[in-house]
Amino acid sequence: MLYHLLYPLHTHSAYGVFRVFRYISFRVLMAMLTALLISFLFGPALIRALKKYQIGQQIRDDGPKTHLGKSGTPTMGGILIVLSMVVSYLLWGRLDIAFSWMVLLATVGFAAIGFVDDYLKLRKKVSKGLSIRGKFKLQGLIALVVGLLLVIFGFDTHLTVPFLKDFTPHLGFVFVPFAMLVIIGASNAVNLTDGLDGLAIGPVMICALTYLIFAYVTGHAEMSAYLQLSQVRGAGEMAVFCAAMIGAGLGFLWYNTYPAQIFMGDVGSLALGAALGAVAIITKQELLLIVVGGIFVVEAVSVIVQVFTFRTMGKRVFRMAPIHHHFELKGWAEPKVIVRFWIISIILALIALATLKLR
Repeated sequence: MLYHLLYPLHTHSAYGVFRVFRYISFRVLMAMLTALLISFLFGPALIRALKKYQIGQQIRDDGPKTHLGKSGTPTMGGILIVLSMVVSYLLWGRLDIAFSWMVLLATVGFAAIGFVDDYLKLRKKVSKGLSIRGKFKLQGLIALVVGLLLVIFGFDTHLTVPFLKDFTPHLGFVFVPFAMLVIIGASNAVNLTDGLDGLAIGPVMICALTYLIFAYVTGHAEMSAYLQLSQVRGAGEMAVFCAAMIGAGLGFLWYNTYPAQIFMGDVGSLALGAALGAVAIITKQELLLIVVGGIFVVEAVSVIVQVFTFRTMGKRVFRMAPIHHHFELKGWAEPKVIVRFWIISIILALIALATLKLR
């Protein structure tokens, strides 16, 4: 919004300073700081409001006993994350680029699903809200719209394969269901990871920083050509969006760090995962999300394996799934699990960034 209001004024000598709005790097920094500021300004008020209306987390009875003390901790803090990042991006992003509205649709749409899910949990006073089928139907609808919009606007449907510069298979009509899989899969994987104080938001910010770099490079003609990446015109704006996500994440982590004052709930985890999935598609680094978001992948796979082995063989591979609970039950302190998972996320992000040169 500010770009469209202020940048045109740079042609007048008295307002030449507004020329800085053309630089993505400037808007990246401002989007991050703005989202962080919004989080700091509205975080305490939101926590007080959630406590006042007794909007507290419902803890699973079969979970680690150490979590029982967290019952009643304010949840739905994802409202703060989504509000901070969306408002910040609307201020600093370019709204004349279709990608902006697509990633906002994925973020806000999945946030709405998470909000309904959280609301039903609170109303029923249980740890389950929407049915799995109902949740997937709603997620599929929004992801379908995003995928179709990409095709309608002429998005290149060739698939970029990490480490292979000459192998770019054309997905054709498979692109839309593939895009749906990426967005829905990322959303639910982040949702499954959100089980400890600060566990999910840390890797989310690391992923966002990684994709900020990919977005900037992919949208830059000279850099993308030098690194032999497919240039995507307009993808550079996703760097501004990722910066807003990082700022919002940092602001939320201030209140979510152990011991948490507030949980993000599904309204936050589903939205953040969908946002990362949408950015991965737009930057044409969908497969790399498996590496960058390796923690999310492992968390999701651990649940799938646990359910499959129990239903087919009556046995459990892990003491409890998702896998972060397995380590808790093995005796790891919660902060140790969180920090070690963050460290692994940083290592995976560095491996992903190495693909920029190892091609």
